[in-house]
Amino acid sequence: MTYNEPMFKDNELSGKVIIITGGGSGLGKAMTRYFMQLGAKVVITSRNTNKLQTTADELIAETTGELMFVACDVRNYDQVENVLAKTLEKYGRIDGLVNNAAGNFISPTERLSANAFDTIIDIVLKGSKNFTLACGKHWIKEKQEKSTILNIVTTYAWTGSAYVVPSATAKAGVLALTRSLAVEWAKYGIRLNAIAPGPFPTKGAWDRLLPGDLKEKFDIKKKVPLKRVGEHQELANLAAYLMSDFSAYINGEVITIDGGEWLQGAGEFNMLEGIPQEMWDMLEMMIRSRK
Repeated sequence: MTYNEPMFKDNELSGKVIIITGGGSGLGKAMTRYFMQLGAKVVITSRNTNKLQTTADELIAETTGELMFVACDVRNYDQVENVLAKTLEKYGRIDGLVNNAAGNFISPTERLSANAFDTIIDIVLKGSKNFTLACGKHWIKEKQEKSTILNIVTTYAWTGSAYVVPSATAKAGVLALTRSLAVEWAKYGIRLNAIAPGPFPTKGAWDRLLPGDLKEKFDIKKKVPLKRVGEHQELANLAAYLMSDFSAYINGEVITIDGGEWLQGAGEFNMLEGIPQEMWDMLEMMIRSRK
């Protein structure tokens, strides 16, 4: 088995009904595909109905699993409640939620309008809050025995990052939401966890973030100690585990999957990785000569 193959082989998510926001493309689509392969009934949301239809047709044919899509703007609480209503109407229950919908762009912060900043905050933080609150209220009212929320954040949720300040701000809020409710709602059988992915290139998001030849100028693999980017199946494997009953004792955690990228940037002297062996030999000789 290799890292880009499915981890689970059986129906570990059989019978579970899981909502995935932003499930029509990218990492959301990868999670949707794998959850369906593992027997889950999946409901995906996005504002783009055409994209949802295309993804649904593709994945139903590919996996022979069950999938429903509902167009939804995560910023609108009424639309979020409509997703829950349609899910309950078709499947009778909801077992899990993946808050994956996001928006981002690279820009000096002083160039952003207040509306541009708000757009990212509303999609990422308000959208995650809307679905979390709607699902949580439902589960608590119904006294459901167990349920799971998985939030997709990022490593700069705790380090911060220049040039993506609205996203960093919003993701930090989602991480705080995850940890706070993991404690408050555990008594209701609701677990909350998060995944912080490093570079997992997706065509849409990465084309917006690094347009033109910027992808070639800024080779992201050079920032990762493992010298590669992530495969979508790797993240789907981790997500499936956290949504499954195998992770029943994991609550309030954020799991980083980035090949060591953020740690490489955090260490005071990690830039010394670029020093050639010959220079290390010279430095060693200089140090020894001073003793």
